[in-house]
Amino acid sequence: MKKAIVIIPTYNEKDNIEITVSAIFDVFAKINSWEMNILVVDDSSPDKTYDLVRKLQKKKKYSSKLHLLINKQKAGLGAAYLKGMEKAFGDLKADVVFEFDADLSHDETKIPLFLDRIDQGDDLVLGSRYIPGGGIPDDWGFHRKVLSQVGNIVTRIILTDFSIRDWTGGYRAITKKAYELVSPEMNSEKFAGYTFQIGFLHKSRLKGLKISEVPYKFRDRTFGKSKIGPEYIKNALSYIIKMKIKSILNHRIFKFLIVGGLGTLVQLITLQLFRALLPDFSWLFLTSFTLTTFLSIEIAILSNFALNNLWTFADRKITLAQAPFKFLQFNITSAGSILIQLIVATVGEKVWGIFDLFMIPVINMNFDTGTLYVMIGILLGLFWNFFAYNAFIWKKKK
Repeated sequence: MKKAIVIIPTYNEKDNIEITVSAIFDVFAKINSWEMNILVVDDSSPDKTYDLVRKLQKKKKYSSKLHLLINKQKAGLGAAYLKGMEKAFGDLKADVVFEFDADLSHDETKIPLFLDRIDQGDDLVLGSRYIPGGGIPDDWGFHRKVLSQVGNIVTRIILTDFSIRDWTGGYRAITKKAYELVSPEMNSEKFAGYTFQIGFLHKSRLKGLKISEVPYKFRDRTFGKSKIGPEYIKNALSYIIKMKIKSILNHRIFKFLIVGGLGTLVQLITLQLFRALLPDFSWLFLTSFTLTTFLSIEIAILSNFALNNLWTFADRKITLAQAPFKFLQFNITSAGSILIQLIVATVGEKVWGIFDLFMIPVINMNFDTGTLYVMIGILLGLFWNFFAYNAFIWKKKK
């Protein structure tokens, strides 16, 4: 029989923990296909919540099904969950763990629905307040509503991931597969407080895990105070902005554009040098401008090949032995871009002509329509290049 453990992190939850444990065990009694347990992870609560848990462990109803892990000092929500997961998936041999609040804010009757989703093959199941059937307390204060609702909207917008409706919720079921894939990165980043929830979900999305949401109505605590403070906004916002910037910088298209931009710079500089060195001539359809355009394109291609291999497609890097053939192939596939640029340059020269647009005082150089035609051709050629590089040169291995 598969085993699921509900992890409940506690800090000064003496007034809530017995009610919560009892309610969860009532639900356990209705589940036949899973072995269900609870693991309380206490941060050495000053109110000695852990002592009450020890007393509960002695009751026959709970016996070997209620476990306790005590942190010697307050570690915070993220650290408490990670330590709890380590014990649950390790010593206790769990297949799935739940994240669950000690104040019974989460609807324990939904636990079977989470397990159904896991049985259907999901890796991570989220309790969601913001899909049909879910909700938050009507009497919540303005600041709590802003923290929750606006926080979710901002997270979805900045991360540009709208498939998940509830990014900040703490009611979840996590498989061992998800834990093993994500937890190493979570440990390395030392997530603070509730940012752990966003971080774990974000990294799960990046890993391509199968994720679904189950609706539930959030219940406000009866005893004690919410532990959400101003640092929640600061830490969460800092994380999602950092992750968005990192995502942009690591994106293949961004790298491709940077390399393309450097290639453009190389092409424009060599174009100006060749035009300054080569005398003007015209022979049939070949002019000095057409020739210098071609030469500058070829030098830019060599630059782009090297930089794309080292950076843009580093995960599909071409070996030294493959380089000669691949460079030849690179030139051939780049022919589309060359053709586009030559057509634009030639048509521009024949139809509108070449004349100065303005002077660049810093380098004492005229910016003319010839350079403009080349720039337009480069931009159009970029679209073809990205497709060709992905499809032919650095084709993804199956």
